[in-house]
Amino acid sequence: MSAEDLATAASAGSAPGESVVDIGIMDAPAPSGAPVQSPGYRLQTEFTFELPRGFVAGDGSVHSSGVMRLATARDELIPLRDLRVQGNPAYLSVVLLARVITRLGSLPAVHDGVVENLFAADLAFLQDFYRQINAEGHTRASVVCPHCSEPFEVELGGSRLGES
Repeated sequence: MSAEDLATAASAGSAPGESVVDIGIMDAPAPSGAPVQSPGYRLQTEFTFELPRGFVAGDGSVHSSGVMRLATARDELIPLRDLRVQGNPAYLSVVLLARVITRLGSLPAVHDGVVENLFAADLAFLQDFYRQINAEGHTRASVVCPHCSEPFEVELGGSRLGES
């Protein structure tokens, strides 16, 4: 998604539970050498989601709606020191998702144990959602069918979270 597309989307406002941060984008330097800042560009940092099935808590309540924030470099690096991840690299997505999901239903906190107990369909959904919001659309490529010459897009996303 281009900066212009993001600015247009941001100017339309954000949905409840979604955060945006006003930032300036540095354009090409002006003739005087001073950079020019694009006014009004807002970076969305939190995204709402709805799980396909929902997390079933110990009391039987189902928690489906949530918020995920953008990941930082720290979010992707710290789990690599986790002994569970070192022993089983597939566990990386559990630890990483627990760091970036800021809300799930009315749960007081989202931690590794919550993510571990999600249904497989919900875990797969969250892994895809993570890739979508953190890649800014760079995981899709336009291609042309060699048989019918029709254009279409393919997903180029990585196989595991935290491996860019």
